Amino acid sequence: MSESVEKTDTLFREQQDRYRGTVFLPKTSFPMRGNLPKREPEILAQWAETGLDEQIREAGRRAERIFTLHDGPPYANGHIHIGHALNKVMKDVINRAHRMDGAEVRYMPGWDCHGLPIEWKVEEEYRKKGKDKDAVPVLQFRAECREYAAKWVEAQREDFKRLGIQAEWDHRYVTMDFSSEAQIVEEIGKFLLNGRLYRGLRPVMWSPVEKTALAEAEVEYHDITSTTLFVAFPNVKDPTEGHKLEGVSAVIWTTTPWTIPVNRALAAGPEILYSVIQVASVKEGSLVPVGAKLLIAEDRLTAFAEEAGLNAYNVLHSLPGQALEGAVFAHPLRGRGFDYDVPLLLGEFVTTDAGTGLVHMAPAHGHDDFMLCRAHGVEVTEEVRDNGTYVEWMPELGGVHVFKATQPVCSLLTEVREAAQKAGQPACGLMAQAEIIHSYPHSWRSKKPVIFRATPQWFIAMEPCEGDEGGPGLREKALNALEDITFVPASARRRLTSMIEQRPDWCISRQRSWGVPIAVFVEKRTGEVLRDAEVMARVVQSFQERGADAWYDTDPAIYLGEGRNPDDYDQVFDIVDVWFESGCSHRFVLHQEGVNYPADLYLEGSDQHRGWFQSSLLESVGAEGEASYKAVVTNGFVLDGQGRKMSKSLGNTIGPKDVTETLGADVLRLWVLNSDTNEDLRISKEILKQQGELYRRVRNTLRWLLGALEGFEAEEAIPLGWEDVSAPADKVLHKLFPEDAARALRYKTTEKARKALPLLEQYILHRLYELYQRIQEAVQTHQWNGVYPLLHNFCNNELSAFYFDIRKDCLYCDPKDSPKRRAARTVLDILHRALTTWLAPALVFTAEESWQARFGTESSVHAERFFVPEDGWHNPVLIEHWELVRQVRRRVNTALEAARREGLIGSSLEAQVILSLTPEEQAASEGVDWATLCLASEVHLQEGSDADPVQVRRADGQKCARCWRVLPDVGQNEEHTHLCLRCVEAVSA
Repeated sequence: MSESVEKTDTLFREQQDRYRGTVFLPKTSFPMRGNLPKREPEILAQWAETGLDEQIREAGRRAERIFTLHDGPPYANGHIHIGHALNKVMKDVINRAHRMDGAEVRYMPGWDCHGLPIEWKVEEEYRKKGKDKDAVPVLQFRAECREYAAKWVEAQREDFKRLGIQAEWDHRYVTMDFSSEAQIVEEIGKFLLNGRLYRGLRPVMWSPVEKTALAEAEVEYHDITSTTLFVAFPNVKDPTEGHKLEGVSAVIWTTTPWTIPVNRALAAGPEILYSVIQVASVKEGSLVPVGAKLLIAEDRLTAFAEEAGLNAYNVLHSLPGQALEGAVFAHPLRGRGFDYDVPLLLGEFVTTDAGTGLVHMAPAHGHDDFMLCRAHGVEVTEEVRDNGTYVEWMPELGGVHVFKATQPVCSLLTEVREAAQKAGQPACGLMAQAEIIHSYPHSWRSKKPVIFRATPQWFIAMEPCEGDEGGPGLREKALNALEDITFVPASARRRLTSMIEQRPDWCISRQRSWGVPIAVFVEKRTGEVLRDAEVMARVVQSFQERGADAWYDTDPAIYLGEGRNPDDYDQVFDIVDVWFESGCSHRFVLHQEGVNYPADLYLEGSDQHRGWFQSSLLESVGAEGEASYKAVVTNGFVLDGQGRKMSKSLGNTIGPKDVTETLGADVLRLWVLNSDTNEDLRISKEILKQQGELYRRVRNTLRWLLGALEGFEAEEAIPLGWEDVSAPADKVLHKLFPEDAARALRYKTTEKARKALPLLEQYILHRLYELYQRIQEAVQTHQWNGVYPLLHNFCNNELSAFYFDIRKDCLYCDPKDSPKRRAARTVLDILHRALTTWLAPALVFTAEESWQARFGTESSVHAERFFVPEDGWHNPVLIEHWELVRQVRRRVNTALEAARREGLIGSSLEAQVILSLTPEEQAASEGVDWATLCLASEVHLQEGSDADPVQVRRADGQKCARCWRVLPDVGQNEEHTHLCLRCVEAVSA
């Protein structure tokens, strides 16, 4: 470098230093790094200290409308997991959005405190200490369950608060409150008195480990390997013309060998065509006797021959299913203690999708089996105990556990086959054996397989009963109620509808200790349940005073009243299904003063179609005659980054605490809002890292806005115009606290004022109007998918990479009171208010920090209404206009980048651009400052020609020491010889 160049550079730097203080560079206390793990707890503490939630709640009483989201209660049995976080954040965004849209929001968080999950945890502690749960007095056990649940209610409440969830925490509901227990038993009483509650023998899903019935929602499905059997039942009564079943054995297929000893019937499809075949030859190892005559569905012959190892067979007869009605077969273990007839019944549920087209019926262990056998007077026996073992009097198998019965059963069936074959009798017993991998129900708590088991249980009837007085039953009423419910996504409607259509009567009894008892009496003489409103009223009053424990130590005579002898009645101690309990929660939440009933919204995971959504619907329709909700929103499940279910054994779990302690709750909340919550979501450290980057961009947008607005006052705004107001008015940015209206400002935008803005500012205001319409749509539909990605893209692409980039020169270097700078700062003020309030439902901590950085810690963005753009800002023509202008700008940027690579210029401010435009582009250029738009020192326009559409040269003139533009007028002022004339005006002001 030459000595003269060094002197020139030194002089330029000296001049830069001279004018540095005159440049309006951004200044803000809002830091670049969020440091959310440290900052968020400080903000929470500030909210607690100022009583923000209470202030908002009090201010809400003056709102024009009420919005109620009823909280589905999580189990109080451990710290929250990522699924809890997803669900609560979605609720919080919706609640906050409605509040900032002008509603009073009523949201009382709840917890489910009864039932198997908590009872199981307490029993685990017993097992560790070698204690026998059955030896512990029931009230002591219940007290320990209550204590355990209370501990986790408090822990989960703090977990949710850490995520920034806003709720009426001091008005939470829990199902174990005395008032809740009383309300639950009162709801049971309504079903008792309207005739829907009855006791009956039905097969239910039963956990042999927990020794209790399970609801569908308490079951999960896992693949298991099961032994499959083909079993032959010899015919003993042939009703067919010509005795086509003589010497024939019906062959069934089953995946549950343990149900063969409890078989009571066979089922055939009335419309299915059956064949009687005679086996001619078999493959080596086949168990089927040559010459055996077998009854099998025609459509299953080929598959059966392959699976049973038949080489050849002859079809002797073809019979429609109806022709088999009245046939009777022998149990394959006849002569071994199973000496009863097995009738063949016709069932519409029989198909030829698998097996043989004949189904063996164990009425105590299957729904279809039970219904068909019961309809035909076939006895339903109870031969499997609550622990999963056969009763002691079961021949050959007494005391054997059903899950260990496969080999003993196969051995017995083999013995009878061999005995029949040796005696020349019809085929009997085991014809083939294999294995299959299939999905099977397991208890979600113990993770062990369940069985279907018929036991006396308490049910709520789905079909019409006495109380309906000839009208529709609960099923039809519930389906009718669903027609008026809004579902998000819309496809969820069919899922819940089909479940209601197909479900059996609702089994609400559980054989456990921790819960609300089905507090009814059964008359010993008749077996009839006592339906007496006065008795039920005394039970409810007792529960109000002492909780459900009162049922266990109160003299039954007190409940039964005068005129009834307690010795004549059995007191029921089964507890009610926890899904019935949570389904009742609308009674002790939504029927309070100032709360909407039905609720405006229920929002839970998609699994709740078979859980809370369904139980709430059935309970409210059955007891109140209408659904307890107007709309249902469902979210998907959270999977790991590879789409796998989270599991401790896989080591792929991520807990909310892991995120809040490393990245912050706002990043976790942003992950929720950037995901498609209608589907299953994925989360991993890499995905969260990406969300952290998206968060950084939004934060930097807010930081730049705050810095560029340093010192901004209402008087600086151009006449759009801001006005201080202290009373509500149209288009007011209302405070929730009207008495604190210092910054409650409104726009009175006239068309003349709007058109006085530069086109670029008009375009930004139009984009704000469009974004607000999308936010309003989300508020009304509860569908927030895509909203915050739009806001992020606006911040990143429209503001940081476009508008801010263009307006930096004006904001930093124009005279302080120049119209263009004032216009830009006015729009920046609008942007800050709009973005901060619009981001507040999602980024609760960052939005608060942004708001308080400008307006002080005595204020809160969460006490504000949404910023509402003026209707006059809506100008769709600008979109087409600016899309054309930005296309030209992109061409210029490409040419400038090429000039930089070639060394022609250092920065774009050293460039002079000659820009050739088409007539359409020329028309769009009216009012456009191309030099500012392209960040060049000069841009000269010319009509389109054959020359390059963009030509780049070094700009003429000198570099301004203040704005760095290269202009011919630099040095024309004798006092400021290194400044352009614009900068001279700015520093002289």
